[in-house]
Amino acid sequence: MNIFEALRQEHEIQRNLVAKLVETHGDTQERKKIFEQLKHELKIHADAEERHFYIPLIKKDLTQEKARHSVAEHHEMDELIEQLEDTEMDASNWLKIAKELEHKVIHHLDEEEQEVFQMAGKALTDNQKTSLASDYNKEIKKMR
Repeated sequence: MNIFEALRQEHEIQRNLVAKLVETHGDTQERKKIFEQLKHELKIHADAEERHFYIPLIKKDLTQEKARHSVAEHHEMDELIEQLEDTEMDASNWLKIAKELEHKVIHHLDEEEQEVFQMAGKALTDNQKTSLASDYNKEIKKMR
């Protein structure tokens, strides 16, 4: 497995959770559970991805700008998560913020898969792609 395959697997989990979240209603156990799962998945993914994908890419001229941009998007998602935590789940604007988070997550994942992966494919060696995947997967497994 290479780093791109490893990241895509995690991206699918995030896509599914964020889609489920915006389908929930009110202050329910279902909404709380999905929100907590999504929050956890986004955190462990961002931490492991920054360490085992973006740090190596920041060191390379070809991918530095894209890597920095992606890390900044992680912070934007963190801010939306904080807004959701600070908002009552049955408030009318909670779903609006959740949909904004959904848009940000989907945009980020699509951009990563369609742009960053292509540039990273040129910047990383085959050995790097496999060893980064191994390190990434180990960290995800430990954090999950």
